[in-house]
Amino acid sequence: MSATPTTSLSALGAGFSSEALGSQGVFRAVLQALSQPGAPVAIVHDAEVPATGHAASAAVLLALLDSECTLWLSPRLAASQAGVWLRFHTGCVLVDAPEQARFAWVAAGDAMPALAGLQCGSDEYPDQSATCVIDVAVLAPALHGAGAWRLTGPGIRDAQHLHVAGLPGDFAAQWADNHGAFPRGVDVVLATASHIAGLPRTTYIEPSTVEA
Repeated sequence: MSATPTTSLSALGAGFSSEALGSQGVFRAVLQALSQPGAPVAIVHDAEVPATGHAASAAVLLALLDSECTLWLSPRLAASQAGVWLRFHTGCVLVDAPEQARFAWVAAGDAMPALAGLQCGSDEYPDQSATCVIDVAVLAPALHGAGAWRLTGPGIRDAQHLHVAGLPGDFAAQWADNHGAFPRGVDVVLATASHIAGLPRTTYIEPSTVEA
């Protein structure tokens, strides 16, 4: 298990004021984001999230994790109270290596683990794969043009254009390999402080520019 900062439990921020309603509301937002890839969805919640990492990411993981889930945190998050907060409220198990995790959270500015190195499931059990939550600087609908992704695939009528900043320059190439491995592959949730956008493995990113 990963080492985490020690803290008084009384100093940890609260979770959702209503665990059931809060989790349900955020879970529905995640489902909407993954069923309509590339369309930003607002995350509305009242949890007292950690100071490190985007608030929307923390709320998403608070809603999705439970005691059977393994979670890997990027270095900035691992050195913060984020892991303690999530472990306290969800019972999740923190792991040292990204390939051990069913969920990964990458803070803005931290190196992203290679998608191919995460759990990708198998042809027989594609659901046994990882979900990677990545904090980004910009996530906004865009007109077709330079710097905008053009997304196609299930859940998208014609095409969805999305402007994203804060991903590594080789993300599009990694995603092409991830998409090509279907039904195996990783699902990604991109997040700012207040919004998320889903990238299920079924989504295809056409010739695109990813801004670092």
